[in-house]
Amino acid sequence: MSEHSNAIVTASYAPDFERCRLLCETIDLHVSSFKRHYLLVEGRDVAQFRALEGAHRIVVDERDILPSWLRPFNDPLSPGRRIWLSLKTMPLRGWHVQQLRRIAIAGHIDEEALIFCDSDVVFVKPLDCGLFWNDDKVKLLRHDNALERPQISDQYIWSRNAGEVLGIESPKMSLNDYISTVIAWRRSSIVAMCQHIENVQGMNWVAAVARRRKFSECMLYGRFVDEIAGGAGHFHSATELCHVHWEGKPMSDGEFRTFVDEMEPEQVAVGMQSAIGTDVSRIRRLVLEDA
Repeated sequence: MSEHSNAIVTASYAPDFERCRLLCETIDLHVSSFKRHYLLVEGRDVAQFRALEGAHRIVVDERDILPSWLRPFNDPLSPGRRIWLSLKTMPLRGWHVQQLRRIAIAGHIDEEALIFCDSDVVFVKPLDCGLFWNDDKVKLLRHDNALERPQISDQYIWSRNAGEVLGIESPKMSLNDYISTVIAWRRSSIVAMCQHIENVQGMNWVAAVARRRKFSECMLYGRFVDEIAGGAGHFHSATELCHVHWEGKPMSDGEFRTFVDEMEPEQVAVGMQSAIGTDVSRIRRLVLEDA
């Protein structure tokens, strides 16, 4: 049992509800040493997600953690989609706002380590959240020099924009990659990052980050910790805890079992990108039948 205070954080939305339900079931089955699991959702999704609440699981309405001037609307140009608008940011999609929620929750909770798990993650092996601590330091996942030159990709743009928001003049871009799933951040460092952004930019941190539509909360946090905070309170690791199927076609039962069998020994979860369309009931059956 970890002596540190840990929380699991998942930002989700209605179309991923069943996937999120399965995530919750596998967390309850396999994950230990955490105090609470926070589900961060849009206001109109709160009632639906309340069904997942329990003794250690809490649904958080984004209206309680994000500025009131950032508001969601139905997108008249894309039926069925939502768009978040304000006079202070670019128009944002749900995946943008999910990133902002992950940052914002740090100012409203007490747990010191925040362990982020996407809705399309399922745990298939035990995980003690104490794994994210080394003495009093929190694990920061980092792949050194993982962005190969001179390719210009979204990751380069995310890194460059993170540097600009943080006021880092050189280097404008970092070649280190901090993006993954099932990763931990430190609450006090997130709060310090937001304060730093506001000091540098002279505006609310949400407005500063979301003035650009291409941003990554993982790049922002990683560059803050390493280049502004000097790595304080963290230790680096390139160990991935989640085996992710990022793209391709829906898997058959046999392909899914092979995918799980291909996990590295240290990996405890699998991620099946929801956009691929693998049926969640199939994943539930395959994951829970062997539990």
